Amino acid sequence: MAPLVKDYFAPHHETGRPCLGLIFERFASTLFAVHPIAFQFEALKVTWYGIFVVAGFMAGLWTASRRALRERIDPEIIFDLGPWLLVGTILGARVLYVVSYWKEAFAGKPITEIFMVQHGGLVFYGGLIGATLACVLFAFRRHLALWRLADVLAPSIALGSSFGRWGCLMNGCCYGRPTTMPWGIRFPYGHETWPQYVHPTEIYDSLLNMGLFLFLAWLFRRKKFDGQVFALYLICYAVLRSFVEIFRGDYPALHWGWLTPGQLTSIPILAAGAILLWKLPRKMMPTRVVAKETLADKV
Repeated sequence: MAPLVKDYFAPHHETGRPCLGLIFERFASTLFAVHPIAFQFEALKVTWYGIFVVAGFMAGLWTASRRALRERIDPEIIFDLGPWLLVGTILGARVLYVVSYWKEAFAGKPITEIFMVQHGGLVFYGGLIGATLACVLFAFRRHLALWRLADVLAPSIALGSSFGRWGCLMNGCCYGRPTTMPWGIRFPYGHETWPQYVHPTEIYDSLLNMGLFLFLAWLFRRKKFDGQVFALYLICYAVLRSFVEIFRGDYPALHWGWLTPGQLTSIPILAAGAILLWKLPRKMMPTRVVAKETLADKV
């Protein structure tokens, strides 16, 4: 997630009226009001990004608790895991953002800026890595079967991501490259892409994650071994994310060469999923017991 984009409701330079929505290129009609702030009560500002992330997190926990029953895991364990996942996600997402964008966003600024998450700056892959580490620690402390727990959570990760990308859309971050396609969107006046029409990469990502959620939820009931659903999540998400990254336009020019940061990170994520998919069935395969040949057999 890039830093917050402000002044969406600045007056249009031609009409003097505030521009209140996303505009489809072909139909030239308002989709809905776009603004980072959902509402404000005195000094308290509630952002759309926060609302969608919380909604995705809660929906993910609830659906995971339902799947836990099929694995004979107490649903309360999933809710106990929630705070661990939340802390791991935020820490991981922030650390990877700071590492990736140190030169652009933090060099020469007070060290305390690292902790100012409210200013924006979270990376999904960092959150995924942080949440995974938190889940490993939780499973170890509670003596739980790690890969069974990972399978329970995997579809919900995709569901939460689907919610979160709508927060990115309202926030104006993770936007796409300029396009002339009929579904191109134009952010309101004041956004750094205005007046160009750009790929709605947030919507691409959201819809693909929703499809991935449905696929993994279907697969969960038919899995062959523990860890299969989680491994396929890593592989599928890495592929889908790399595809969407082709249309992203919010990265510094030439900073990452011909691969975006998301595509670079997708490589080890895909490799990790492939290794799990290859190793886990062999690890769980029952050992064949070969009986020794007796004297009677020889006769």
